[in-house]
Amino acid sequence: MVKMLYIFFGTLSLILGVTGIFVPGLPTTPFLLLTAALYIRSSDKLYRKLVSNRVLGPYILNYRKNKGMTKRQKVFAIALMWLMISVSGIFFISSPAIRYLLAGVGLIGTGVMGFVVPAAKQDRELDER
Repeated sequence: MVKMLYIFFGTLSLILGVTGIFVPGLPTTPFLLLTAALYIRSSDKLYRKLVSNRVLGPYILNYRKNKGMTKRQKVFAIALMWLMISVSGIFFISSPAIRYLLAGVGLIGTGVMGFVVPAAKQDRELDER
């Protein structure tokens, strides 16, 4: 029963992670990492399929290998997130309240990427020198 719950929540997390590729402000990597953690506890087959996927696998494998994201990856992710937030806010959202909400979510996402997501092993080694 517990394995089925892990698979269910892992699949839900996977859907949110893939959606995050296209929706501004919704993170991708944390949901994919959660999916990997849930799948590895419930199904080797699903975990192997996830990490061997040519699009999604590198997110997980690189994060695990480096124990975080490099500064360059963080800057790229934040810049892409704000580009998508700006495009959405300017061209697709007319309500000022929704624009403010979108900007608020973007600020939260920026904070998470900057301060919660750990720096990659290579970046930490360079900082220590």
